[in-house]
Amino acid sequence: MQSTIVMVNLFGAVALLLFGLSLVKDGVTRAFGSRLRAGLARGTSGSLRAFATGLIATLALQSSTATALMTASFAEKGLIRSRMAQIALLGANIGTAVTAWIVALGIGWMAPLLIFAGVVMQRMSRSSAREGGGIALVGIGMMLLSLELLGTATAPMRESEALAAFLGMLDDAWPVAMIISAGLAFASSSSLAVVMLVLSLSSAGVLSPGLIVALVLGANLGHAFPPVVATLASSPAARRVTLGNLAVRAAGCLVALPLAGVNADLLQNLPLPRQNLPVDVHLLFNLVVALIAWPFAGVLARTLSRFVPDDEADETGPRYLDEAVLDTPVMALSGATREVLRVGDLIEAMLIRASSAFDTNDVNELHEIARLEKRVDLLQQEVKIFLSRLGRERLKKEDERRSVVIIDYAINLEHMGDIIEKGLCEQIRKKVSNGLHFSDEGYRELKSLFDLTIDNLRIAQTIFVSRNADLARHLIEVKVDVRHMEKRSAERHLERLRDGLPESLQTSSLHLDMLRDLKRINAHIASVAYPIVEESGLLTESRLRPPG
Repeated sequence: MQSTIVMVNLFGAVALLLFGLSLVKDGVTRAFGSRLRAGLARGTSGSLRAFATGLIATLALQSSTATALMTASFAEKGLIRSRMAQIALLGANIGTAVTAWIVALGIGWMAPLLIFAGVVMQRMSRSSAREGGGIALVGIGMMLLSLELLGTATAPMRESEALAAFLGMLDDAWPVAMIISAGLAFASSSSLAVVMLVLSLSSAGVLSPGLIVALVLGANLGHAFPPVVATLASSPAARRVTLGNLAVRAAGCLVALPLAGVNADLLQNLPLPRQNLPVDVHLLFNLVVALIAWPFAGVLARTLSRFVPDDEADETGPRYLDEAVLDTPVMALSGATREVLRVGDLIEAMLIRASSAFDTNDVNELHEIARLEKRVDLLQQEVKIFLSRLGRERLKKEDERRSVVIIDYAINLEHMGDIIEKGLCEQIRKKVSNGLHFSDEGYRELKSLFDLTIDNLRIAQTIFVSRNADLARHLIEVKVDVRHMEKRSAERHLERLRDGLPESLQTSSLHLDMLRDLKRINAHIASVAYPIVEESGLLTESRLRPPG
C-alpha cells in the first residue's frame, strides 16, 4: 500500500508539472501568440538572431516542441531557410534547459503567490493579453508547486530496497537507462518533466552521478521525437527541420553517453550545488551541442536535403516560378500567371471530386481533396513570395497592377480550397455517414449549382489569362444569377419543410449550408472579373440605387 501511495503521489506531481507547462503555453499563446509567430518568422535572417529567437520563443512558450513545429511550418512555407531553422532549434533546446535550471533554483515558495496573482489577473482582466498572462502565471506557479510535490513524493524512495536494486542494475547499463528515459520523455512530450523527475530522485540520494547523466541524455533524445512524429505528413522541408534536430541530439547523446561517468565527475568538481546536477548536465549538454553543431548547420541542411528530397515539381512544387527571371518583370509575371492557373486547375479538380461524391455517395472521392488543398496552399504561398521579391522600384505601373491581380486571384483560389475542404466535404461526409437523402427537387437544385460553379471557374480561368471585358461582365452577371438561385432554392426548401417532406426535414441544415458554401465559392470566382470591369469603367461603387 505504501508503494502504491508513493507512485500515485509521484505520477500526480508529474501530471501537475505537465498541466502547468500546458497552461504556460496556452496563456502565452493567447497573450502573445501572433507576435511570437511573427517574431520567429522575422528573427531568422541571421544565425545569431535565429538562435536567440528560438531560445526566447521556447522560454516564453515553455515548449521546444511548439517552437520546433512553428519553425517547421515556416520552413514548409519557405519563410525560413533550412540552415536558420536548425540554428533556431539549437536555441530552443537551450531554452528548455534554462527553464529547468531556473525552476530548480529553490524558488518553490513563490508558487502560491504566483498562482494567486495569476488567478486575480485572469479574473479581473478585460483583454486577452492580460488574461493569457494570468493563465501563464498560474502555470508557472503550478510548475514550482509540482517540484515541491516531486520532492515529497520521492523522499520515501530513499529507503526502498527494490528501487535501489533496480537503479543498481540501470547503473550497470547506461544505454538501457537512456532508452527508458527517452521513452518517458516521448510519452510525456516533455524533457523538462523527465529532468525534474531525475532531479527529485537525485535529491533523494538514490542515483549515481553517471546514471544521472544517462537519464538526462535520454530525456533530451526522447523529446526530439514528438516533433518528428507531428511532421510525418508534412512537406519534406518541414520534415527536414525536425529530423535535423533529432539527428543533432542523437549524435550528442551517442558521444556523451560513454563519457557519462567522466562528465559527472567533472561537473561535481565545479563550484555548483550537487543536488542540482541533473539540470546542470541538461544545460551543459545543450550548450556544448549547440556550440559544436552551429558551424555545421549548413552541412546538416544540405545532407538532409539529399536524404529527404523535395517532391517532384510536377506533383506539388511550382513549375514556372524561375528566380532567374526576377530581373525581368514581364517574364516573372508570366510565370506567376501560369502557376496560378495550375492552382485554378487544382480547385476545379477538388470541385469535381466533391460533386462526384455528392452524386454517388462515395466518400473515397473526398480523400484526395485534402492532398489537393495542401498543394493549393503551397503553390499560392510560393506565388506570393515569388512576386514579393520583384523590385517595386523597377516595376511599371501596369506590371505592379498585374502583380496585385495575380496575388488577389491566388488568395481567392486558396479561400475556395478551404471552403471545399472544410465546408462542402464535411457536409457530404455527414450526408453519406448518416445515410441521408435529399428530395429529388433539392438534389437537382444543388447539383445544378455544383455544375454552374465548375463552369464559372473555367470561365474565370479564361478571364484571368485573356482579360476579356465581355467575359468579365458576363461572369459578374452570372454571380447575380447564382445569388438568385441560392435564394430561390432556400425558399423552395422552406416550402418543402412546411409541407412536411421527410427528406427535406432530414437534410435541412445540410441543404442550406451547401447552398451558402457554393454561393461563397462563386463570389470568390467572380472576384477575378472586377479589376477588368473596373478598368473598362463599367463598375459602380455600390449596388444601391441613387435616391429619386
